[in-house]
Amino acid sequence: MTVFAAIDIGSYEVGMKIYEISIKNGMREIDYIRRRIELGKEAFADGRISPQKVDELCRILTEFAVIMKGYRTDASRVCATSALRESENLLIILDQIRVRTGFAVEILSNSEQRFLGYKSIASKGNEFNKIIQKGIAIVDIGGGSTQISLFDKDSLVTTQNIRLGTLRMRQKLSSIIDKTTRFEEIVEELVNREIYDFKKLFLKDREIKNIIAVSDYIKNMVRKANEGQNDSFVTREKYMEFFGKIRTMNSEQMSTYIGVPSEGASLIMTSAIVYKRLFEELNAELIWAPGVNLDDGIAYDFAVGSGLIQTEHDFENDILAAAKNIGKRYMYDKGHSQMLEKLTTEIFDRMKKIHGLSKRERLLLQIAAILHDCGKYISMSSVSDCSYNIIMSTEIIGISHREREVVANVVKYMREDFRYYEEINEKIDVETYLLIAKLTAILRTANALDRSHKQKFKDIKVVLKEKQLVITVDTIENIDLESGLFNRKTDFFEEVYSMKPVIKQRKGI
Repeated sequence: MTVFAAIDIGSYEVGMKIYEISIKNGMREIDYIRRRIELGKEAFADGRISPQKVDELCRILTEFAVIMKGYRTDASRVCATSALRESENLLIILDQIRVRTGFAVEILSNSEQRFLGYKSIASKGNEFNKIIQKGIAIVDIGGGSTQISLFDKDSLVTTQNIRLGTLRMRQKLSSIIDKTTRFEEIVEELVNREIYDFKKLFLKDREIKNIIAVSDYIKNMVRKANEGQNDSFVTREKYMEFFGKIRTMNSEQMSTYIGVPSEGASLIMTSAIVYKRLFEELNAELIWAPGVNLDDGIAYDFAVGSGLIQTEHDFENDILAAAKNIGKRYMYDKGHSQMLEKLTTEIFDRMKKIHGLSKRERLLLQIAAILHDCGKYISMSSVSDCSYNIIMSTEIIGISHREREVVANVVKYMREDFRYYEEINEKIDVETYLLIAKLTAILRTANALDRSHKQKFKDIKVVLKEKQLVITVDTIENIDLESGLFNRKTDFFEEVYSMKPVIKQRKGI
């Protein structure tokens, strides 16, 4: 059995959950400690967090360290989200925490944060696998922003971030809250435009049956909407009845009615309005509140990664599905991208001992193969730059900002002359630079094999022979174009790997 601690430094509180994890019994929460601290209030308003708040945060983390020692934890992970992520003095804060508490805090990009939130839902097992078979929207309302992810038949369609979280909206409205009796209408005005744009751009004719709700106190709201019954599902009709009751309450009344701390009640109305508007715009029938948060996703990710829990769901496929939907948005050549994905992974897999890269880098290469031509949607003459800018401006769920930079640069240098480290060392570190070089070399070689975009090959076989990478293609079609341009396009591969790619044709019957 492994005892694991997950710590989430959020916008308005720091939470720690302690779990017992074993192959036999799975993952079991044994304690949950929460401490209120509104880091987001300063971060979103001033762009930095004050020394006083840093002192308070360090005191909380020191307390958590003592509790962890009492539980004799075997492993832990400390993650921070938008409040620290958006602070200008982030590096100073991280150093203070490390020196004073011993914790190394991991700053999650928004896509990593939401992917862990998604994994927290997956930790519910059978309920999760059953509900995502229908059209669903996962709505994750945080202090800094709201994430909406659409699933259709077990496949992630899109995920979009809206910078309207409960704390950020309260901060925006702080100057008028006490001067108006129209709070609900004003919040609706803030969210309506964003929801309308999301619906127009991404929903189209897609039918959404259910909403999976992930936010603080949503479990309390659903229970109250169900008239006190311990049920995690609530129908649209019951939710609207519940909303009608709380819309006229002040924070104190709402706190008593729902059964939450008074300091949390002020944020409930904001999230309640968002769910109300999504019910209306998506025409959903049901909300499921699994009662999970980021800590559960952190623990689940650790448990699966450590082999303590087996999962049937393919999370890597979700990331690839998201990339393919981005490709569709920019009218990518599906056949060519599929061929390129096949070719790159075949070369990658045969060269494991040569490149020394992991399964994670293989995934980044697949994403690059899918999105390598997306810039053509904007400009046929500046494909590299446009592709780079599209990828850097588009959130891909489950990968970090650094990983997105890798993909964007690999796509950029597939066509452009590769720039050596001395020219770009201010932007990236040596390890990232070498990764970009290795993946670029493979992508260039694979692209040269399908230069005509006609997918001429029935099958390919890749073999390492001394200083050659022999690629045998099975086709009866003319490949003079591919053969003629192959050597020129693979010079960089030879430079990176000290191995020359060679193309051979085997004519099938």
